[in-house]
Amino acid sequence: MNGKSFFVDLTKCTACRGCQVACKQWKKLPAEETVNTGTHQNPPDLSYNTIRLVRFKEEVVDKKIRWNFFPEQCRHCVDPPCVGYSEVEGSMIHDPDTGAVVYTELTKQENYEDILSSCPYNIPRVDPETGVISKCDMCIDRLRIGLRPACVTSCPTGTMNFGDREEMMDLAEKALATVQKKFPEAELVDPYETRVIYLTAYPAQEYYEYLMADAAQTPRKGLTRKQLFAKLGGAAARMRS
Repeated sequence: MNGKSFFVDLTKCTACRGCQVACKQWKKLPAEETVNTGTHQNPPDLSYNTIRLVRFKEEVVDKKIRWNFFPEQCRHCVDPPCVGYSEVEGSMIHDPDTGAVVYTELTKQENYEDILSSCPYNIPRVDPETGVISKCDMCIDRLRIGLRPACVTSCPTGTMNFGDREEMMDLAEKALATVQKKFPEAELVDPYETRVIYLTAYPAQEYYEYLMADAAQTPRKGLTRKQLFAKLGGAAARMRS
Protein backbone atom coordinates (compact mmCIF):
# COMPACT_ATOMS: atom_id res chain seq x y z
CA MET A 1 0.00 0.00 0.00
CA ASN A 2 1.48 3.33 -1.04
CA GLY A 3 0.90 6.91 0.05
CA LYS A 4 1.68 8.65 3.32
CA SER A 5 0.81 8.02 6.96
CA PHE A 6 1.16 9.55 10.40
CA PHE A 7 2.42 7.59 13.39
CA VAL A 8 1.29 9.23 16.64
CA ASP A 9 2.91 7.84 19.79
CA LEU A 10 0.60 8.89 22.62
CA THR A 11 3.08 7.60 25.21
CA LYS A 12 5.27 10.59 24.31
CA CYS A 13 2.58 13.29 24.20
CA THR A 14 2.86 16.00 26.89
CA ALA A 15 -0.13 18.01 25.63
CA CYS A 16 2.05 20.99 24.78
CA ARG A 17 -0.50 21.72 22.03
CA GLY A 18 2.22 22.82 19.65
CA CYS A 19 0.52 20.78 16.91
CA GLN A 20 -2.81 22.46 17.61
CA VAL A 21 -1.26 25.93 17.38
CA ALA A 22 0.77 25.09 14.27
CA CYS A 23 -2.38 23.87 12.53
CA LYS A 24 -4.17 27.12 13.34
CA GLN A 25 -1.26 29.20 12.12
CA TRP A 26 -0.69 27.38 8.83
CA LYS A 27 -4.39 27.23 7.99
CA LYS A 28 -4.93 30.84 9.14
CA LEU A 29 -7.83 29.69 11.30
CA PRO A 30 -9.22 32.17 13.84
CA ALA A 31 -9.03 31.64 17.58
CA GLU A 32 -12.21 30.68 19.38
CA GLU A 33 -13.77 32.43 22.34
CA THR A 34 -13.94 29.85 25.12
CA VAL A 35 -14.61 29.57 28.85
CA ASN A 36 -13.09 27.49 31.64
CA THR A 37 -14.83 24.12 31.67
CA GLY A 38 -12.78 22.58 34.48
CA THR A 39 -10.10 21.07 32.25
CA HIS A 40 -6.98 22.28 30.49
CA GLN A 41 -8.47 21.06 27.21
CA ASN A 42 -9.38 24.10 25.19
CA PRO A 43 -11.51 24.57 23.15
CA PRO A 44 -13.88 21.84 24.33
CA ASP A 45 -14.44 20.26 20.90
CA LEU A 46 -13.53 20.28 17.24
CA SER A 47 -15.20 22.90 15.07
CA TYR A 48 -15.01 24.35 11.58
CA ASN A 49 -12.21 26.62 12.84
CA THR A 50 -10.49 24.01 15.04
CA ILE A 51 -9.67 20.96 12.94
CA ARG A 52 -6.99 19.64 15.32
CA LEU A 53 -7.53 19.39 19.06
CA VAL A 54 -5.47 17.93 21.89
CA ARG A 55 -7.96 16.14 24.14
CA PHE A 56 -7.33 15.62 27.86
CA LYS A 57 -8.63 12.63 29.82
CA GLU A 58 -8.02 13.20 33.54
CA GLU A 59 -8.75 10.45 36.04
CA VAL A 60 -7.53 8.97 39.31
CA VAL A 61 -6.08 5.45 39.08
CA ASP A 62 -4.74 3.75 42.22
CA LYS A 63 -4.86 7.10 44.04
CA LYS A 64 -2.69 8.69 41.36
CA ILE A 65 -3.72 11.16 38.70
CA ARG A 66 -3.43 9.84 35.15
CA TRP A 67 -3.61 12.19 32.19
CA ASN A 68 -4.18 10.58 28.81
CA PHE A 69 -3.54 13.03 25.99
CA PHE A 70 -4.96 12.57 22.51
CA PRO A 71 -4.12 14.94 19.60
CA GLU A 72 -7.19 14.43 17.45
CA GLN A 73 -7.44 14.86 13.69
CA CYS A 74 -9.04 13.30 10.62
CA ARG A 75 -7.69 9.75 10.23
CA HIS A 76 -7.54 9.86 6.41
CA CYS A 77 -9.10 6.42 6.13
CA VAL A 78 -7.64 4.01 3.61
CA ASP A 79 -11.19 3.51 2.28
CA PRO A 80 -12.92 6.68 3.54
CA PRO A 81 -16.64 6.18 4.36
CA CYS A 82 -17.33 9.90 4.00
CA VAL A 83 -16.21 9.79 0.37
CA GLY A 84 -18.39 6.73 -0.15
CA TYR A 85 -21.42 8.64 1.12
CA SER A 86 -20.65 11.82 -0.80
CA GLU A 87 -23.34 12.72 -3.33
CA VAL A 88 -21.68 15.76 -4.92
CA GLU A 89 -18.94 15.23 -7.48
CA GLY A 90 -15.77 17.12 -6.57
CA SER A 91 -16.74 17.85 -2.99
CA MET A 92 -14.30 15.27 -1.60
CA ILE A 93 -11.00 14.21 -3.13
CA HIS A 94 -9.12 11.05 -2.18
CA ASP A 95 -5.64 12.03 -3.34
CA PRO A 96 -4.06 9.06 -5.16
CA ASP A 97 -0.47 10.04 -4.37
CA THR A 98 -0.68 10.64 -0.62
CA GLY A 99 -3.98 9.02 0.40
CA ALA A 100 -5.14 12.33 1.89
CA VAL A 101 -8.89 12.90 2.05
CA VAL A 102 -9.47 16.52 1.06
CA TYR A 103 -12.76 18.43 1.29
CA THR A 104 -13.57 21.32 -1.06
CA GLU A 105 -16.09 24.16 -0.87
CA LEU A 106 -18.52 21.96 -2.77
CA THR A 107 -19.17 20.15 0.52
CA LYS A 108 -21.71 22.90 1.21
CA GLN A 109 -23.97 20.98 -1.18
CA GLU A 110 -23.66 17.76 0.85
CA ASN A 111 -25.99 16.64 3.62
CA TYR A 112 -23.82 17.35 6.64
CA GLU A 113 -25.63 14.94 8.97
CA ASP A 114 -25.08 12.09 6.51
CA ILE A 115 -21.38 12.89 6.16
CA LEU A 116 -20.90 13.17 9.92
CA SER A 117 -22.76 9.96 10.70
CA SER A 118 -20.70 8.07 8.11
CA CYS A 119 -17.42 8.98 9.83
CA PRO A 120 -16.12 6.27 12.20
CA TYR A 121 -14.34 8.96 14.24
CA ASN A 122 -16.91 11.79 14.43
CA ILE A 123 -14.57 14.25 12.71
CA PRO A 124 -16.21 16.50 10.07
CA ARG A 125 -17.48 19.91 11.22
CA VAL A 126 -19.61 22.42 9.35
CA ASP A 127 -19.49 26.20 9.07
CA PRO A 128 -22.93 27.28 10.33
CA GLU A 129 -22.86 30.33 8.06
CA THR A 130 -21.73 28.86 4.73
CA GLY A 131 -22.54 25.17 5.13
CA VAL A 132 -19.02 24.19 4.02
CA ILE A 133 -17.71 21.06 5.80
CA SER A 134 -14.13 21.01 7.04
CA LYS A 135 -11.46 18.80 8.61
CA CYS A 136 -7.71 18.14 8.44
CA ASP A 137 -6.45 17.74 4.86
CA MET A 138 -3.01 16.33 5.78
CA CYS A 139 -1.55 19.74 4.85
CA ILE A 140 -1.75 18.61 1.24
CA ASP A 141 -0.45 21.99 0.07
CA ARG A 142 2.72 21.49 2.10
CA LEU A 143 3.17 17.90 0.91
CA ARG A 144 3.05 19.03 -2.71
CA ILE A 145 6.11 21.24 -2.18
CA GLY A 146 8.07 18.65 -0.22
CA LEU A 147 7.21 19.77 3.33
CA ARG A 148 5.77 17.72 6.19
CA PRO A 149 2.42 18.61 7.80
CA ALA A 150 2.65 21.64 10.09
CA CYS A 151 1.62 19.65 13.16
CA VAL A 152 4.52 17.22 12.71
CA THR A 153 7.15 19.94 12.34
CA SER A 154 6.02 21.56 15.60
CA CYS A 155 6.14 18.44 17.79
CA PRO A 156 9.06 18.58 20.29
CA THR A 157 8.71 15.09 21.81
CA GLY A 158 8.58 12.68 18.87
CA THR A 159 4.85 12.07 19.31
CA MET A 160 4.04 13.12 15.76
CA ASN A 161 5.75 11.28 12.90
CA PHE A 162 5.02 11.37 9.17
CA GLY A 163 6.34 9.65 6.06
CA ASP A 164 5.80 6.85 3.58
CA ARG A 165 3.17 4.43 4.84
CA GLU A 166 5.42 1.38 4.93
CA GLU A 167 8.00 3.33 6.94
CA MET A 168 5.39 4.53 9.43
CA MET A 169 3.89 1.05 9.84
CA ASP A 170 7.34 -0.34 10.58
CA LEU A 171 8.03 2.46 13.07
CA ALA A 172 4.67 1.85 14.76
CA GLU A 173 5.19 -1.89 15.13
CA LYS A 174 8.66 -1.44 16.62
CA ALA A 175 7.40 1.21 19.04
CA LEU A 176 4.52 -1.05 20.09
CA ALA A 177 6.91 -3.88 20.95
CA THR A 178 8.96 -1.52 23.09
CA VAL A 179 6.02 0.14 24.84
CA GLN A 180 4.32 -3.16 25.68
CA LYS A 181 7.23 -4.02 27.97
CA LYS A 182 6.03 -1.27 30.32
CA PHE A 183 2.37 -1.06 29.31
CA PRO A 184 1.03 -4.57 28.54
CA GLU A 185 -2.31 -3.15 27.29
CA ALA A 186 -0.63 -0.95 24.69
CA GLU A 187 -2.07 -1.19 21.17
CA LEU A 188 -2.03 0.32 17.71
CA VAL A 189 -5.44 1.78 16.90
CA ASP A 190 -6.97 0.79 13.54
CA PRO A 191 -3.57 0.64 11.80
CA TYR A 192 -4.80 -1.03 8.61
CA GLU A 193 -7.92 1.09 8.18
CA THR A 194 -6.40 4.55 8.62
CA ARG A 195 -3.39 6.64 7.72
CA VAL A 196 -3.16 8.10 11.22
CA ILE A 197 -1.86 5.29 13.41
CA TYR A 198 -2.11 5.93 17.15
CA LEU A 199 -0.10 4.01 19.76
CA THR A 200 -1.86 3.97 23.12
CA ALA A 201 -0.50 2.84 26.48
CA TYR A 202 -3.98 1.89 27.71
CA PRO A 203 -7.18 0.72 25.99
CA ALA A 204 -8.43 3.28 23.47
CA GLN A 205 -11.67 4.01 25.36
CA GLU A 206 -9.60 5.37 28.25
CA TYR A 207 -8.54 8.27 26.02
CA TYR A 208 -11.69 9.27 24.12
CA GLU A 209 -14.88 7.60 22.97
CA TYR A 210 -14.09 8.10 19.27
CA LEU A 211 -10.41 7.17 19.32
CA MET A 212 -11.25 3.70 17.95
CA ALA A 213 -13.69 3.13 15.11
CA ASP A 214 -16.11 0.81 16.92
CA ALA A 215 -16.59 3.09 19.91
CA ALA A 216 -20.09 4.28 19.03
CA GLN A 217 -23.23 3.53 17.07
CA THR A 218 -24.20 5.14 13.79
CA PRO A 219 -27.85 6.00 14.34
CA ARG A 220 -28.63 6.23 10.63
CA LYS A 221 -27.53 2.68 9.82
CA GLY A 222 -27.91 0.88 13.14
CA LEU A 223 -24.37 -0.49 12.80
CA THR A 224 -21.31 0.11 14.88
CA ARG A 225 -19.04 2.58 13.18
CA LYS A 226 -16.48 -0.14 12.60
CA GLN A 227 -19.12 -2.34 10.94
CA LEU A 228 -20.05 0.54 8.67
CA PHE A 229 -16.37 1.07 7.93
CA ALA A 230 -15.97 -2.58 6.94
CA LYS A 231 -19.17 -2.47 4.90
CA LEU A 232 -17.69 0.30 2.78
CA GLY A 233 -14.49 -1.59 2.11
CA GLY A 234 -12.28 -0.82 5.08
CA ALA A 235 -11.97 -4.46 5.99
CA ALA A 236 -10.25 -5.19 2.70
CA ALA A 237 -7.48 -2.83 3.72
CA ARG A 238 -6.40 -5.31 6.38
CA MET A 239 -4.57 -7.17 3.63
CA ARG A 240 -1.33 -5.35 2.98
CA SER A 241 -0.35 -4.88 -0.61
